[in-house]
Amino acid sequence: MPNSPADRPCRISVQRRGPLLVEGPVEVELEDGTIVASDRFRVALCTCRRSRRYPWCDTSHRDRERKPSQA
Repeated sequence: MPNSPADRPCRISVQRRGPLLVEGPVEVELEDGTIVASDRFRVALCTCRRSRRYPWCDTSHRDRERKPSQA
């Protein structure tokens, strides 16, 4: 909840088989405690861990979509 009417909550959009879209600017704390920041108005956070720019999404999830199983 916002602390005052002027404060807006951070909005995160969940994408099926895609990244989390976060309204920025943001700071992300990685597992090792390192903090990475972006001052962009919207950032895409990788959820598949295939990105070469992790934690930022580079659309690597598109390269490895599952193909329908063949019977």
